[in-house]
Amino acid sequence: MNRETETQPTAEAVALDKIIVGISSCLLGQEVRFDGGHKRDSYVMGTLSAYFDFVPFCPEAGVGLGIPRQPIRLVRQGEEIRAVGTRTPELDPTDDLAAFARRTVGQLGEVSGYILKNASPSCGMERVKVYNEKGMPERIGVGIYAGVLMESLPLLPVEEEGRLGDAVLRENFVERVFVYHRWQQLNRSGLTAHKLVEFHADHKYLIMAHSQEAYQQLGRMVAGAGKDELDRLAEDYAVTLMAALKRPVKPRHHVNVLQHLLGYLKEHIDKLDREEMVETIEQYRQGLVPLIVPITLIRHHFRRYPDPYVMRQYYLSPHPKELMLRNRI
Repeated sequence: MNRETETQPTAEAVALDKIIVGISSCLLGQEVRFDGGHKRDSYVMGTLSAYFDFVPFCPEAGVGLGIPRQPIRLVRQGEEIRAVGTRTPELDPTDDLAAFARRTVGQLGEVSGYILKNASPSCGMERVKVYNEKGMPERIGVGIYAGVLMESLPLLPVEEEGRLGDAVLRENFVERVFVYHRWQQLNRSGLTAHKLVEFHADHKYLIMAHSQEAYQQLGRMVAGAGKDELDRLAEDYAVTLMAALKRPVKPRHHVNVLQHLLGYLKEHIDKLDREEMVETIEQYRQGLVPLIVPITLIRHHFRRYPDPYVMRQYYLSPHPKELMLRNRI
């Protein structure tokens, strides 16, 4: 895409080609669970599948535990946490699951996100039951496969299907997938200092919404583009960017960004339009209307009075509107 002539990059345009996302196989309805069943997720299959091309992985089946199979659970053994059989503790596929994860990581170069099965001793992202020496469970664990995956690919947006039921976490995950996908495309196209500066400019207000500190830090990094070693700079930039985006945006930070954007309209809209915009932002701050209401209104004004810089901002359209993710936050 030629950024010299493109004035409004949109998530809708990106979504014309589906984004590749890894996923626990059972969430697609594949009968790979220990009991020979599945955990088909209707949101994944009914909504996200229109925009994401899912690549399934089942580590327990992948290491040859069989279908059906003896269930496994996480058990603390001294300083270690191992995955062992619930009926036969001698069954210990921990090392095999970790090795499978390392092999899988090598296959995920095109993947822009990953959805894991919650509570799974292999795939759980957080709060997985770990049984102590007394046989009592504590929700402090991470699945063996998931732990290696997240440690090996720290930039990759990862979420559990259970947490996707939370509107804020759902919007945050999908936003991160689209940002990371654009970052991958940027690197595949041949990263230059100019392209990095443009990428940052396009995401300025999106970053600001998540973290003022990260926004300032990333701005200083980009200011060194062309002076510092580009590969190292890009690596540091991506780490800081994706860590910042992982923090869900608080309403007051959306309000701050909306007020900044409103400043671009002060010479164009009349007093009544400005008062309406201010009132709508305040209604959002009070929780009376969802985020999509002030976003829609401010986009309406920018369609009437286009500003090339503002219309480039992914903040205004971070993901396809059909997903309606900002209708619920």
